[in-house]
Amino acid sequence: MGDRLAGIQPEAVFRNFEAISRIPRESGNEQQISDYLTQFGKNLGLEVIQEESGNVIIKKPGTKGYEQAPTVILQGHMDMVCVKKEDYPFDFAKDPIPLVVDGDLIKTEGTTLGADNGIAVAMMMAILESDELEHPPLECLFTVSEETGMDGVLHLHPEHLKGKILINLDSEEEGVMLASCAGGVNNVVHIPIDWQDSNGIKQVYTLTIKGLRGGHSGIEIDKNRASAIKLLGRVLKALDQTLNIQIAAVNGGEKMNAIPKMASATILVDEGEVKELEKIVDQYQNIFHKEFEASDPNIQIQLNKGEKVEKVFKNTTKKHLIHALRLLPFGVQTMSANIQGLVESSNNIGTLETKEEEIILSSAVRSSVKSLKDEINDRIGSICELIGAKMELVSDYPAWEYEPNSRIREIMNEVYKELNHKEMKVDAIHAGLECGFLKEKLGDVDMVSIGPNIYNAHTPEESLSISSTQRVFAFLTEVLKRIK
Repeated sequence: MGDRLAGIQPEAVFRNFEAISRIPRESGNEQQISDYLTQFGKNLGLEVIQEESGNVIIKKPGTKGYEQAPTVILQGHMDMVCVKKEDYPFDFAKDPIPLVVDGDLIKTEGTTLGADNGIAVAMMMAILESDELEHPPLECLFTVSEETGMDGVLHLHPEHLKGKILINLDSEEEGVMLASCAGGVNNVVHIPIDWQDSNGIKQVYTLTIKGLRGGHSGIEIDKNRASAIKLLGRVLKALDQTLNIQIAAVNGGEKMNAIPKMASATILVDEGEVKELEKIVDQYQNIFHKEFEASDPNIQIQLNKGEKVEKVFKNTTKKHLIHALRLLPFGVQTMSANIQGLVESSNNIGTLETKEEEIILSSAVRSSVKSLKDEINDRIGSICELIGAKMELVSDYPAWEYEPNSRIREIMNEVYKELNHKEMKVDAIHAGLECGFLKEKLGDVDMVSIGPNIYNAHTPEESLSISSTQRVFAFLTEVLKRIK
């Protein structure tokens, strides 16, 4: 693979980023990266705690003159969302991320980059191994499974951390200091399947909706990007109204917290209805192009002949599925009246799966107001009642509420103004950060979140700005220097 980031400064940050990019770290498969970080800390002669969840805490004493300074917790997550282009041959369980330098950007050849949140891991590693940087006592917390429900921070042992200042490094916009984030929950809908034998004389087709941009289901939920799963529901509804189709399977999306880029259905029609099937598909291809020509210009609907199937959904199951696809909420639900431009609540139907006994729809419900999160779940529950489905709530995590007074925000703003001659923006984000759980677990902690410019996270177009990373690392180390 070679050292593709060699020569880029600060050398320690990009060397460590490339090193962890060679290690599998998909959410739920973090043992290797957890062990690597544990050994990294031990090799430096530092105190290391590896929790049974896989979380790693590395503690470094303050440098000379900082012995009495308050302990600072630096925090980021070691896992990444693993999504690749449909035709790109890649195995996230063993292949190194194919890094590419393109001007000021670090990209890949067809996979997610993992800058979310690998760049935080790399920056913390660089600080831990430095003999030159001045800083207070540090506790570097590397958590697991942030992307799939925050299981790492959920199972964190708070007694392992003593710091009362926490800098989360999981933000994606330079010059913005986050002071609040949404809470959320994974809403899983289970639709039971009643099967029947298929009619052997019908034609089998695979209907696929693809070419969508996808994106982060929190940060980019307000970009009017299409959901392949919701579009599939529209096409299936139209086909069923006209042709009374049969359905043998539906699948879509890759990750619960990513806007789905692809969805498909195995459908059966009478031979004499094929022309009408093609006509309706072409019609919706044109409709979707017009509706999403700015946000998703490459939407495609493909229709291919499929292999014979032995069984299909009974009519009631088919109707329940189509109703669910049409009625389940997707996208922005409310906007904040207090913070201009902030999405207050939303839902993303991230995955659609056909199992032997049920169809499963997994959604990411987010809100900075708990009652609105509950309201979305209640609406989904009402839909489930109507179609005989079951709703399950998994990995509920709290919002991080804004604190009016914060010394770390003051220090950061002072440093930022000195370096950039303008004030740092204080903002909130419509995405789940681990800060909500950390606040709940650690109590009275002065907390903020920062990070460099990361673009198109959770997609194969993800990229990291080199110059932004350089500025943010210099900013972070100067902030640490000021904490005495």
